[in-house]
Amino acid sequence: MRIFSVILVLALVLCSSCNEINPREEDQIKAFVIKWNENHTTIRATYLKQQYMDVVEYYDTERTKEIVATDKKLLFEDFPDYRQTLVGDQIEIVEEEGNFLATFENKVSYKDVNTTYSCYLAVIYKNGEFKILREGVIGAEDLEAPIFPKERIRNAQISKNPRLYGDFNGDGLSDYASVESPVIISKDSNNGLSKNRVICKGGCNSVIRFSNPELESVLVEDVYQSQLENLKDLNGDGADEIGFWDLKPNTERLFIFDVKNSRLVTPPLEINTEVHKNLKLIDVIKKSGPGKIRVTESVDVDGQWKLVSRLVEVE
Repeated sequence: MRIFSVILVLALVLCSSCNEINPREEDQIKAFVIKWNENHTTIRATYLKQQYMDVVEYYDTERTKEIVATDKKLLFEDFPDYRQTLVGDQIEIVEEEGNFLATFENKVSYKDVNTTYSCYLAVIYKNGEFKILREGVIGAEDLEAPIFPKERIRNAQISKNPRLYGDFNGDGLSDYASVESPVIISKDSNNGLSKNRVICKGGCNSVIRFSNPELESVLVEDVYQSQLENLKDLNGDGADEIGFWDLKPNTERLFIFDVKNSRLVTPPLEINTEVHKNLKLIDVIKKSGPGKIRVTESVDVDGQWKLVSRLVEVE
């Protein structure tokens, strides 16, 4: 009975120590947080991207590390005198489900502002180094401060996905269109069976959205990188048609949308960019009289890729 009691006590002691962080890990995480703070200068900003996982929770919103890096760059452009430092070098670290949560106080200064925020970083040890999973501040009201990404990311996404202006409903007034692109999680170009395979959060689909609420958004499936073109009025109804390029490494497809009537004018035109290089828009689509266009695309003819043209009536 006594032996059983001793074993039970030892088991409880071992279990209670499972959540404890060993001193070496704690020192490494503290050094990581200190380095992260030091990298928040215009000189060291390029090193910040390396500290994040490919997809992170960034101030309560899931973002890729590329978007995070863009946001940090814009932060330093907006506030070139921005500085952040630990208050008293105090960092509290707890383990949570195999990862580590570090909380600390940061003193932040920019322009004429000097203030302190309660910050946190959730980090994971992967492939021999720590990476950030989550970044944020404790206190939702703090997110309204101009140094945090709420407005800046929205503006950054507008600059990454520029607006295309035109009269897309034929009312004589200018509208604009923009593309809501998917968040890319990973790209796999090493495995020959899945070369250039791209994985996106929620699927690799893009959406064309319009400033005019009367125009329906357009969902385009299996597109993660794109470009818009104003094709002008192709069918004489007073509304501009939209060209939507699906850009992939070896292939480009042009979708021609009659936005006013919510329809695709013709099946997507496919260009094999490995064979047919440096084609311009005018090489792919031309007006050819009232209500007609001539379109050109890559076609596999007896094992050889050739440019083939055809007339399309645009109602």
